[in-house]
Amino acid sequence: MKIAVVILNWNGEVLLERFLPAVVKYSKDATIYVADNASTDGSIAFLEKNYPSIAIIKNKVNGGFAQGYNEALQDIEADIFCLLNSDVEVTEGWLSPIPDAFKTLPKAAIIQPKILDLLNKEYFEYAGAAGGFIDQLGYPFCRGRIFQTLEKDNGQYDDNKEIFWATGACMFVRKEVFTELKGFDADYFAHQEEVDFCWRAKNHGHKVYYIGTSKVYHLGGSTLSNMNPKKTYLNFRNSLFSITKNLPLHKAFIIIYIRLLLDGIAAVRFIFQFRFKHFLAIFRAHFSFYRQFRRMYRKREKTKFLLKYYTTKSIVWSYFVNQITNFNILVKD
Repeated sequence: MKIAVVILNWNGEVLLERFLPAVVKYSKDATIYVADNASTDGSIAFLEKNYPSIAIIKNKVNGGFAQGYNEALQDIEADIFCLLNSDVEVTEGWLSPIPDAFKTLPKAAIIQPKILDLLNKEYFEYAGAAGGFIDQLGYPFCRGRIFQTLEKDNGQYDDNKEIFWATGACMFVRKEVFTELKGFDADYFAHQEEVDFCWRAKNHGHKVYYIGTSKVYHLGGSTLSNMNPKKTYLNFRNSLFSITKNLPLHKAFIIIYIRLLLDGIAAVRFIFQFRFKHFLAIFRAHFSFYRQFRRMYRKREKTKFLLKYYTTKSIVWSYFVNQITNFNILVKD
């Protein structure tokens, strides 16, 4: 099973210098590519000088995560694509469990490893943790991470488990499935495009898995930190895009209406936290959603939509009202 590790880079010379050596050292059974999103720093020169054996794919523009990978993966020959952030530190043996998982797990199309925090290695990391899920209203969360609360890794998720979505920080996907789904939705630019991608895959009958025996460490926030209003804008808008595209129509309209109300409450909460740029980001997200609603509606596929797509009815209620911060407690609740 041929694996291509593809690192998307945008002005990340410092990250490549720091993290690429481990990728090269611990990925002997894979072919490594760097897909550059029209960087203006010294990334290309650094790669050509220090890693002449690594293939460089030069995208003409910075189309973000979604368009960047869509363009880069077109001409790569492999059975499995590994989409790897440039700020991920891989570990010895990280690739070993992946081919076996694809061979033995039924309908496995997408896989993610355990994602731990590079700066605090005993804890899970925000982007992906031990596998992604959503609630009935489309809010994403993870095993090991609910909103801003991160769990300590005590081996509680050292398993193989079907999940709802896999993180784009380190995602393995069958090439045939990536092609079937026509890649990521480039209108997302960045953030939550992997949720939409996995949702579409599941609507097509594929499955997404977490493999706890594969482990990487993620720095996180290298492109946009959690405190950046642009990230707030993209997360709120793109989540509404996914609901519009991936739910039965009658459910989608009801949930969008509820989400708009709850997003408004979240905006008011930002005011009380004196985070006025985030308050404005939510309103910008809603107006962008209204403008692009027809475009998203036309992207709805003629497929059998999942009726049971969520793990809990409201992660917002569970977290902020019931104060549940642990995934295993949430599932039992």
